[in-house]
Amino acid sequence: MIRDFLRRVLALIKKEFITIWNDPKSRAIIVMMPIMQLLIFSNAATMEVRNIDTVVLDRSQSVESRELLSHFENSSRFRTFYYVENEKEFREYLDTQKVQIGINIPNDFSRNIKSKRGVNVLVVSDGRQTNSASIGAGYASQIIAGYNNELTGNTGTQINPTVRNWFNPNLEYKWYILTVIVAMLSLVSTLILTALSIARERELGTFDQLIVSPLSSFEILLGKSIPPLVIAMTLTMVMVGIVIVFFHVPFNGSIILFFVSILISLMAIVGVGLYISAICNTQQQAILSVMTFMMPAVLLSGFISPIEDMPIGWQYLTYLNPVRFFMVLSRGIFLKGMGIEDVITNLIPLIIIAAVTLTLASRTFKRKIF
Repeated sequence: MIRDFLRRVLALIKKEFITIWNDPKSRAIIVMMPIMQLLIFSNAATMEVRNIDTVVLDRSQSVESRELLSHFENSSRFRTFYYVENEKEFREYLDTQKVQIGINIPNDFSRNIKSKRGVNVLVVSDGRQTNSASIGAGYASQIIAGYNNELTGNTGTQINPTVRNWFNPNLEYKWYILTVIVAMLSLVSTLILTALSIARERELGTFDQLIVSPLSSFEILLGKSIPPLVIAMTLTMVMVGIVIVFFHVPFNGSIILFFVSILISLMAIVGVGLYISAICNTQQQAILSVMTFMMPAVLLSGFISPIEDMPIGWQYLTYLNPVRFFMVLSRGIFLKGMGIEDVITNLIPLIIIAAVTLTLASRTFKRKIF
């Protein structure tokens, strides 16, 4: 009896292994997804903040101020320094997220040091990235404190770092996480709905009926695209209202620019979802493919770790990721009131991605039909 039981169970186990391995899509997911995620996690997912880009406004232009800045330049935490002449340029570098930290040295810096009086050095961080802002400002404060100790020999404090967090003064983490979650949930819902649309028809056996209908392939894809877009846009409007009303997160930008950005971002994701749906025969395969896409997309979006801290090769790869640009737009418009020029700069890659993915989905769908 036990021998028969084991024989039946082993036969079933063998059959399941053969079934999984004979399916090329399942085989690719099982083998490639863990390896790909391992490579991405090891390089892109880090809580360490390095390669900090910094804008410097040195009003003092003295030996002492240059010595202080040399400590920053020799630090492994900081990467590129942009030296500006006025407050307008200083603000612009932070506004456009070209840098994460700003250092503003007052014009009486050298004079106060020589006269043994205290002096403040302003350290400005980009509060839209709460974790990076806090850590980066901490590194800057440590360097300033170290230079102060060199001057005073630990006998007193003369140079005091004054930290200011722009766009999120109190580094409210919920401001950052909620604005990102709105973007993420919109993208995930759109991706799942579109990825399941054609695969569901195949699995239910209604795909052939759809093909022989009077509808062209373009009309079929259009009909499959519009409902997820409408649902996702409606869901986004509801979530934005909840974030503003119940969580008291200030909305500082243009609501029109915000929803135009959402629409174009969702179109890029619709292309990805339709392509997944076109190549998958079952809903299970579609769901696994969505998971395979979303994990790297989230990791390479800057949500977990700043893109600047990733290896240079991964940084270039993020330009192919629509989630990256959608997150920048969501945070920037919501918290900062991003202007139309900056919005367009981030919308152009999304438009290109949308055009490529929708074209690829259309060609794949036509090839599957014929």
